[in-house]
Amino acid sequence: MQPRPTIIEIFSTFLQFQGDRFSHWATESRLRRSIQRCLQQTTKNTTENFWVIYWYKSWEVAETKFLAQQHLTAYLQEACYWSSQKTVANFLSTQYKISDCFQIAIAQVNKVLQGFNPNYSSSLKSYASIVFGNAIREYCRQVGEVDICTDWGLLRKTSQRRFHDALKNAGLSADTINTYIVAWQCFKTLYIPQPGNCRQLAPPDEQIWQAIAQMYNTQTRSKVNPQTLENWLLTAATAVRKYLYPRKDSLDYLPGVDLPGTEPASLIDGIIAAEEAQTRAGVQMQINRLLGDTITQLEPQLQKILQLYYSQQQNQNVIAKQLDIKQYTVSRRLTTAKTILLRTVVNWSRNTLHISVNTDLLTSMSPVIEEWLQKYYSIST
Repeated sequence: MQPRPTIIEIFSTFLQFQGDRFSHWATESRLRRSIQRCLQQTTKNTTENFWVIYWYKSWEVAETKFLAQQHLTAYLQEACYWSSQKTVANFLSTQYKISDCFQIAIAQVNKVLQGFNPNYSSSLKSYASIVFGNAIREYCRQVGEVDICTDWGLLRKTSQRRFHDALKNAGLSADTINTYIVAWQCFKTLYIPQPGNCRQLAPPDEQIWQAIAQMYNTQTRSKVNPQTLENWLLTAATAVRKYLYPRKDSLDYLPGVDLPGTEPASLIDGIIAAEEAQTRAGVQMQINRLLGDTITQLEPQLQKILQLYYSQQQNQNVIAKQLDIKQYTVSRRLTTAKTILLRTVVNWSRNTLHISVNTDLLTSMSPVIEEWLQKYYSIST
C-alpha cells in the first residue's frame, strides 16, 4: 500500500480497491479544503497526532461532530485495511475478502471514537485496530450462524434482546414489536426441538401451530389464527437475519453535503498547550510501568499463557496441549489476567487521577488492555 506522505492527504483521502487489492487514494475535496484551512490557522509545525487529538476533541462537540468523524474516518483507513488483511489471513475459512472485511470494520468508526480515551490508549490507530478486528470476527461469527440456521432454528437460538433490536431495526412500530415478541415467546415455549437439532429446525407441524395460537390468544385475549402467527414469525426471522447480516454500504464515498468550515482557533491553541505540557505522555508512562509490574506478579502459569498467546501468537488449543490443560481453562485464565490488569488500572485511576469508575469507563478500557498486551509482548520478543 502506498503511504500518504502529508497531513492533508492523511485526513482527506480514502482507500480505493480494485478487485481485492489496494488501488489508490481518492481525495474528498471538502475534507481537503477543511484541513488546508486548519493548517493555515497555525504557524506551529503540527504532527499527525496533534490533528488526531484536534479532530477527536472536535468530534466531542455536536456542531463539529460530522466533519470531525469524516476526517478521522479518513485517518483510520490504514488501520482498517491492515486489520482486515490480518483477519482474512488468520481465518482462512471465511468467505469474505479483504475488501469485504474493510467495509465491515470501517462502519465501526463511531464505536471506535466512543470508546477511545487518549488518557489510556497509546494511539487512536492502535485502539481502532483492536475494535476493527473484533468487529470483523464477530460479524463473521454471526453470519456463519445465520447462514447455517433455518428460519425456525434462528428464532430458537436468538435472544429476546436481539429479537427486539432486529424488529426495531426493521422499522416496525412498538405495538407490532410487542405483538411479535409475544408470538415468538409462545413459539419458543411450545416448540422444543430434539437435542442437537436446533440449527436445521423444521417448521412446526399443524398440531403445534394450533397450540401456539391457543396460547397466544389466551395471553392476549385475541383471535389470531395459526397462519397469521406463522407469517409474523417468518417476517421476524427475516428481520433477525438482516440485522445479523446487514448490507455492507461503502463508506469510501462521502455524500455531497457541504461540510462546515474550520473550528475556532482557541481549540487549536488549547491542544498545542496540552501537547506541549506532555501530560498524556506522563500518564501513559505511569500506566505502562504499573501494568508491567502487575504482569511480573502474576502466577507463573498465567504468565506463561500470556507469553504463548501474545508473544508467540499460539491459539488456545495449542497452548492447552503444551501445558496439558483444557482449552476452556486457557480461555478462563486469559480472561482472569485481563480482569486483573483492568482492575489495577481502574484502582490507580480512582486513587491517582481521581476519576470516578463507571460502566462507560470500564467498557472503554477493556479494549485498551487488549491493545496494551499486544504491544507489551511484541516489544518483549
